[in-house]
Amino acid sequence: MTRSDLVTRLADRFAQLTQRDTEFAVKTMLDAMADALARGHRIEIRGFGSFSINRRPPRIGRNPRSGEQVTIPEKRVPHFKPGKALREAVDTSDAPGASRAATSL
Repeated sequence: MTRSDLVTRLADRFAQLTQRDTEFAVKTMLDAMADALARGHRIEIRGFGSFSINRRPPRIGRNPRSGEQVTIPEKRVPHFKPGKALREAVDTSDAPGASRAATSL
C-alpha cells in the first residue's frame, strides 16, 4: 500500500473528509512521526507496533573494488517492532476470514 492508496481508502471510509483534508492529515501524521524519530523519541501505537532508533556503531569496512579499508561512521537507523495484534493478523493472513482480521487494525 502506498501513501496515495492510504489517502484514498481513508477518504472513501470517512465521507465527511475531502481528499485534500485526508492527504493533509496523513502527511501531518507521517511528518510528526519522522520528526519524533529524528529527535530520538520512541513512537508506540498500541495494537500496531513501535518505532524506535537503533544505533549502529562505527566500523571498518572494505571498498569492494580496491579492497582498501574504509571507515564507516556511526549511524542511527529507524527500527520497527510489530505489536502482538499485527503479528497475529499477518500470521493468520492465509486462513479463512483473514481479510477481516487484517482490516480491523
